[in-house]
Amino acid sequence: MLVVKSQEYPLSPIFIGTCSWKYESWKGIIYSENAHKNYLREYAEQYNTVEIDQWFWSLFPPDKIALPKIQTVREYVESVPEDFLFTVKVPNSITLTHFYRKKKSDPLTANPHFLSVELFRQFLDALEPMHSRLGPLIFQFEYLNKQKMSGKQEFLDRLFEFFAACPNNFSYSIETRNPNYLDKNYVETLQQNNLAQVFLHGYYMPSIFEIFDKVGHLIKDLTIVRLHGPDRQGIEKQTGKNWRQIVAPKDDELFSLAQIIKKLNEREVTVYVNVNNHYEGSAPLTISRLYEQLQM
Repeated sequence: MLVVKSQEYPLSPIFIGTCSWKYESWKGIIYSENAHKNYLREYAEQYNTVEIDQWFWSLFPPDKIALPKIQTVREYVESVPEDFLFTVKVPNSITLTHFYRKKKSDPLTANPHFLSVELFRQFLDALEPMHSRLGPLIFQFEYLNKQKMSGKQEFLDRLFEFFAACPNNFSYSIETRNPNYLDKNYVETLQQNNLAQVFLHGYYMPSIFEIFDKVGHLIKDLTIVRLHGPDRQGIEKQTGKNWRQIVAPKDDELFSLAQIIKKLNEREVTVYVNVNNHYEGSAPLTISRLYEQLQM
């Protein structure tokens, strides 16, 4: 069984983990062969963080909202040591401007819960047993065309109005899928308002290395890197959703990412790296490869 322990760094913490942990195909890689269906306890023996995305999918037609069950939250907390931190994706009932459409020709219907402070507080209440183990809360926003948002300034205005009414004792991070937003003004404004930048690598977004070259010097205190692959369906076909081996190696990218992490560490920036199976084919093996680069 491959064991990847958390690394010690001289200045700021570095948290490296996976996007979810519920993969039976990781048996023999990080899980024992007789592991129970809830693998989180064994996972937490080897990593210091994990991303929870299961509560993101929360908005269902016509207007049903699902929030975390407090018993599930307790079970997760009881499965990990005291120094383990969760990054949690905020429900899409809060981050979607409009309901999903079955067909592109269907009319847009506004989501009345978009950036609802009341609903967000309900979400935080549901997470209460996890509060002491929370890393950054991730607000993931989809691509916002002109029908959904007039532009970057309206988006920022709506964000700041929302966060001004939110509790200030949590760490918040913003992921946008509008590449044109990611300029110096945008990142600088987030930083000035204590909102962390999420660097998403994958899908149709520009390379995080290209973005970091432009705005990386503005990052302070904390940031998150989320490693996703460019072709979700393609890599699922290659692996058959059996996430046990690297099928799309990205050696050069891992080397470049390690250099970015080291630079941020020297500036005392706390870094989270959340790795998806879709990046190379096996998130645990990708993490092992990244550790090798960090140790060089």
